[in-house]
Amino acid sequence: MTDTTAGGPPRIGPATRVVLHDLAVRRDRDEWIVGRMVTRNFVALPAAGARAVELLGDGLSVARTEETLRAETGEEFDIADFVGDLTALGFVARIGDRPVPDAEPPRASLPWLRPRHVRLALHPALPLLVGALLTAAVAVLVRRPDLLPGYRDLLWSRHGSVVLLSGAAAGWTLLLAHELAHLVTARAAGVPGRMRLGTRLQFLVMQTDISGIELAPRRHRLTAYLAGIALNLSVASCLVLVLAATEAGTTAHRLLAAALLLALLPLPFQCMVFTRTDLYFVLQDLTGCRDLYGDGLAYARYRFRRAVRPVRRLARGKAPAHARDDPSARLPAHERRAVRIYSVVLVAGTAACLTFMAAVTLPVDIALLVRAVRGLGPEHGLAGNADAVTVLVVLGGVNVLWLVTWWRNRRARR
Repeated sequence: MTDTTAGGPPRIGPATRVVLHDLAVRRDRDEWIVGRMVTRNFVALPAAGARAVELLGDGLSVARTEETLRAETGEEFDIADFVGDLTALGFVARIGDRPVPDAEPPRASLPWLRPRHVRLALHPALPLLVGALLTAAVAVLVRRPDLLPGYRDLLWSRHGSVVLLSGAAAGWTLLLAHELAHLVTARAAGVPGRMRLGTRLQFLVMQTDISGIELAPRRHRLTAYLAGIALNLSVASCLVLVLAATEAGTTAHRLLAAALLLALLPLPFQCMVFTRTDLYFVLQDLTGCRDLYGDGLAYARYRFRRAVRPVRRLARGKAPAHARDDPSARLPAHERRAVRIYSVVLVAGTAACLTFMAAVTLPVDIALLVRAVRGLGPEHGLAGNADAVTVLVVLGGVNVLWLVTWWRNRRARR
C-alpha cells in the first residue's frame, strides 16, 4: 500500500507499485543510460539500477523488487529510496493510485515535425552521398586549384554595404541550415530538440539542444552531432561543382565564390572543442565522458586552487595545506584521463581565444565603427553614407544581440 498525507508526496512502502513514464535505456560500457527523450533527462546507472527500473516497470512492488535483486546479486538495495530518486528525475508517472505531477517538458522547435517526416535523415546511404559529393568536389579542385576561395572573394561588389548585407544574410542562412540539420537528424531519432541563440566566449552562435540524443544508439548520436558539418560540406561541394561550370569573371561566378567561402568559414570553428562545438560532442561521446566540459573545468579550477593556495598561505605566514580533493578522482579511469587532457586544451584554447579577441577582434571592431562614423555626412555622397550606416547597423546590432543573449542565458542558468 501507499500511505499519503494531505497535500504531501505519497509515502513509499514495501507494497507500493509504481508506473513509470516511457523510458529509453541503452548500455554504455559498464553502465546503463536511462532517461526520457521528451524531457531530455537521463542518468547513468549501474547494472543493478537498470535492472531495478526494469522490475519496477514490470509492475513489481518495492518489496518484490528488493527480493528479486537480492536473489540475483546477493546484495541489499533500498528500492523505496531509489523510487524517490526516480521521482525527482521525473521518471515516475504514478505511485500507487496517486499520479505524480509532471513538469512541463522543454519547448521544442518545429513541434509539428515528426520522426516519420524526416526518417531519411538517418538512412545509412546519406553519409555515402555526402562522401560522394565531397570526393567529386575535391577532384575538381585538384584539377582547378584556381577555384579555391580566398578572402578577396567576399568582396564581390564595389559597394561595401551590398557586400556586408549579402554576406550577413547568407552567413545567417547557412547557420540556420546548419542547426536545422542537427534538429532534423535528432528528430528522426525521436528527440524533440530546441534551437536558440547562445554565446561561446566572444562568439554569438545559434545552438540546438539535442541532449536527449544521449539515449539513442551511437550511430544516431554521431550522425546528429556531425549533421551540421555534413551540411556545410555538402553545400560547399555543390558550389564547387557549379562554380567549375560557370564562366570566370561574371557576377554569378563571383557570387558563387563568395558563397563557397561562407560555407567553409564555420568549419575551422568546429575544431575549437573548448567551446563545445559539434566536434566537442563527438569527442565527448568517443571518450565515454558524461560531461567532458564540466568535469574538465572543475579539474582546471582544482589545479589552479592547488597552485595558488600554498602561495597565499605562505604569504600569511602559515604552512601549506592540501587543496580540495581532486574532482576527477571520482571518475572512472578512462574518463579521468580524458578529462585531465581536455582541461589543458580548455585552458589553453580559452586563453588563446580571449587573447585574440583583445588583440585583434576588439581593435578591428572599434576601428570599423570609428571609420563608419567618420564616413557619415553629405561630403561622402549617397554610397559612402549607405556603407557607413550599414557598418554601424550590422556591427552594432551583432554586439548588442551578443550582450542581450549572454544576459538572458545567464539569468536562465540561475
